[in-house]
Amino acid sequence: MRPRDLHPLCCLPVGDRCSPPPPQPEEPPAVAGVLYKWTNIGKGWRPRWFLIRNDVLAYSKIRRRSRPAEPAAARLIGPAECGDDRPIGFVHLKNSSFRESKSDDRRFYIITPTKTLQLRTDSANDRVAWIEALVSTRAESSPNGGLLDQNDASFSAVRLRNRMHADGLGEEIIKDCEQIVHSEFSQYYAQMKQRCEEYLSFLGSLSRQHKALNADDTANVSEPHPHLIKPEYSCSGHGKCSESSNTESSDDVGRQESDELSDEDDYHFYDTRQSFSDSAASPDLKMKISNSSKDDCLYGDKFVEPRSDMGNSGCLLLSSKHRTKLPKPVETEKGVSLWSMIKDNVGKDLTRVCLPVYFNEPLSSLQKCFEDLEYSYLLDRAYEYGLKGNSLMRILYVAAFAVSGYASSDGRPCKPFNPLLGETYEAEYPENGIRFFSEKVSHHPMVMACHCEGKGWKFWGDSNVKSKFWGQTIQLDPVGVLTLEFDDGETFQWSKVTTTINNLIIGRVYCHHHGTMNISGNREYSCKLTFKQLSFLERNPRQVHGFVKDVNGAKVATLMGKWDESLYCITTDDASRVNFSALGPNADATLLWEKNEPSTNPTRYNLSSFAITLNELTPELKEKLPPTDSRLRPDQRHLENGEYDKANAEKLRLETRQRMSRKMQEFGWKPRWFQRDTEDGTFRYTGGYWEAREQGKWDDCHDIFGEFSDNRKLQASQPV
Repeated sequence: MRPRDLHPLCCLPVGDRCSPPPPQPEEPPAVAGVLYKWTNIGKGWRPRWFLIRNDVLAYSKIRRRSRPAEPAAARLIGPAECGDDRPIGFVHLKNSSFRESKSDDRRFYIITPTKTLQLRTDSANDRVAWIEALVSTRAESSPNGGLLDQNDASFSAVRLRNRMHADGLGEEIIKDCEQIVHSEFSQYYAQMKQRCEEYLSFLGSLSRQHKALNADDTANVSEPHPHLIKPEYSCSGHGKCSESSNTESSDDVGRQESDELSDEDDYHFYDTRQSFSDSAASPDLKMKISNSSKDDCLYGDKFVEPRSDMGNSGCLLLSSKHRTKLPKPVETEKGVSLWSMIKDNVGKDLTRVCLPVYFNEPLSSLQKCFEDLEYSYLLDRAYEYGLKGNSLMRILYVAAFAVSGYASSDGRPCKPFNPLLGETYEAEYPENGIRFFSEKVSHHPMVMACHCEGKGWKFWGDSNVKSKFWGQTIQLDPVGVLTLEFDDGETFQWSKVTTTINNLIIGRVYCHHHGTMNISGNREYSCKLTFKQLSFLERNPRQVHGFVKDVNGAKVATLMGKWDESLYCITTDDASRVNFSALGPNADATLLWEKNEPSTNPTRYNLSSFAITLNELTPELKEKLPPTDSRLRPDQRHLENGEYDKANAEKLRLETRQRMSRKMQEFGWKPRWFQRDTEDGTFRYTGGYWEAREQGKWDDCHDIFGEFSDNRKLQASQPV
């Protein structure tokens, strides 16, 4: 036989005598049958042919012409139909969970990280059989189940050799042909194995993300997130609905499904591997957080930094009930001439200057006090470390919390509203384990007191800000002591540093914090932090650095970072020799705190996602609030709604009335919920607010935002 008669790739002779090898029989599906799948609101429930093969569930449309059923090797559930050759969808069971419907004994759901399939059987027994098959298949799947060793994937060349011997080819040519075939097969196998490993790695990452979300849901919410099975369907502009939507559900079915989720009965999740993390994991494992990377955690409608090392306290997870953006402005805002406001007020106390609402943000100073608690998880983490006997890590996280309160001030060009005397603000975030209350306790000097309760700690203090307006800059010097007390008796105290707001006339307005912050503790450690002064030659502004000292005065830890970005620490026996310039993400340092991502709905005020939630007022909350709460202040509410003319009018009215506050204090006015612990000491919460809120009794809380006819009526209405 001449060489031209040989096949160029496999060296097989071409002709009638060369017949292709018989095709290998396809592995039959483990389970097959008809299920009714909800497609969209236009088509409703449609029968589909479902096949379970390995750990993949595939479905296709039902053939209209008659055809024999699937091979006997497949276990058939329901009627003997047959699907189309081309599947229209796949579900990887390894990343899925299954739930029965409680309102319909024939319906069940397959929940994946990206969509939810609503399925229905012909009978309740068929539903049980399908769920058992799905659970069994998912249990038998393994990450490497589809990968074979190359030795297991070998093939025999005996038939090839016999065929070539029959044509009279020599042994040398036959060996060359075998070598060519083996080489091609090895290259093909290596490529397929690499693709399979990448695919399995991708599936594994989806599974971990799915489990992390489920774990957060279980740890922070008393019932599953409705958005996992939220009914959605996509429709084109011509009114045609598509079957390939994310959730593949409808409004009608989805409402029934949401009702089922809100039921207090037990939920039946069929997961062969635990998809909910164990909140009681090993404490030692939870403590391993040094230089951990940043994953995802739900925050409103976006993802933020995780706090997984300290259990449930590790993530600032806002419930979906909190809003994520401000209302759309009703009016177009008008600019204000800065020079006309500045020339008459240079050198005056800023609290005595009446500014238009153009310079305000829709928050009060009482709400700004609570904004310092945005990263309260740091105190939860400090409490956990103290329980484990690690007092050094406790004060490091307390220092990180003290620095984190300045992060939200970056890029905030407007000032908050000055509260009225007796004005209050409450904030209850059970998902974060904190409850906060504040009150303006003095008008001149202006003093605000606050009290917050968290998971194993209490935080309180008062703030008296002395401000000076110098035309181009405003300097704010805080006066007051902040106190943090843990349930085990350890306390820390510190005061805030000076804040300067620059470029009020020319340039971009920005603020800078500078000074020294001393955090004193009543046990082993104390901390000193320095907020570096801004200078024209400074190439790395907004720096914070400091040391932690023990009772003997030895430096045991070093801190370094930026108040608008992050804070790192290094614990060493000789912290005094640590080079500050070497600290950072790439050095041998531990990340204590990192600022959350900015809001996805920015406004002129540049509020953070957390700050956007502070002035939210729902009808249910409005019924529970006292008439003194900041959310009921009319000028602030008008500004948030974009009703600027009304806001200016109300602000002028309230500030005119507030000038009577000094007379109110002279006549013996006292705070309702706070009192000084000593004559010149810190204001402490006296209790009773949350009990009054529970009972709805606000008889001794007057409408401070209302109208008064004369001074005597105003004075007589205040408690003495």
